[in-house]
Amino acid sequence: MTNIFSITDIIAMGWFLLVWIGFSWVSDKSPWSHRSLSYQMANYRRRWMATMARRDMRMIDTSIMAGLQQGTAFFASTSILAIGGGFALLGSTDEVLKIFRDLPFNIGTSRPLWEAKIAGLIVIYAFAFFKFGWAYRLFNYCSILVGSIPSLEDQDDETPNDVARAAELNVVAGSHFNAGLRAIFFSIGYLGWFVGPVFWLVGTLLVGMVLIRRQFFSESRKLMFTKDKCCFSVPVR
Repeated sequence: MTNIFSITDIIAMGWFLLVWIGFSWVSDKSPWSHRSLSYQMANYRRRWMATMARRDMRMIDTSIMAGLQQGTAFFASTSILAIGGGFALLGSTDEVLKIFRDLPFNIGTSRPLWEAKIAGLIVIYAFAFFKFGWAYRLFNYCSILVGSIPSLEDQDDETPNDVARAAELNVVAGSHFNAGLRAIFFSIGYLGWFVGPVFWLVGTLLVGMVLIRRQFFSESRKLMFTKDKCCFSVPVR
């Protein structure tokens, strides 16, 4: 490993993993996770399932579930395409290195280092694909649970448990979808390594800052947590 990676590469790799895992912990498991946007959206998922159980006509719920599945399938397909692109780059290593040598600035990438960088990128997109694939499967399961909940007049003592089960399955599916998106976001910071380890460090930091802001300090997060009545001005023609 020391023959392939420099000390700066190893430091940047450790920083990348630290920021990724650290953000996941802060957003999902830390004492501050209940202040995140994802936490509040999980509460609204539960509220949605509770409201669904009180509706006899559930076309709107099935439409929402279909939309969630379509979005998840899109990102899963994108991850597969990215994995295929990574393997195509591995097969074109000599051509790419020749292009790098002709650039006006020296990137200093050897063949083993280049292949290691591409392999790491493939692993990230493979992780994202499995997360999106499992999220799609869970949204499918949740759709089945929604379909199994009887109409309001036919509900019995077991119905609240079924509703809670559907709600939690929906939350878990959303969590896996978020993890897949997180991998996509951090792959953008990973691309800095193709220029140099310092760019990887900076790119990872920027991605982490953007995600922290969106989860805890964005306008959308403030909107979801506000207890005041929201008034929107809609133009009338």
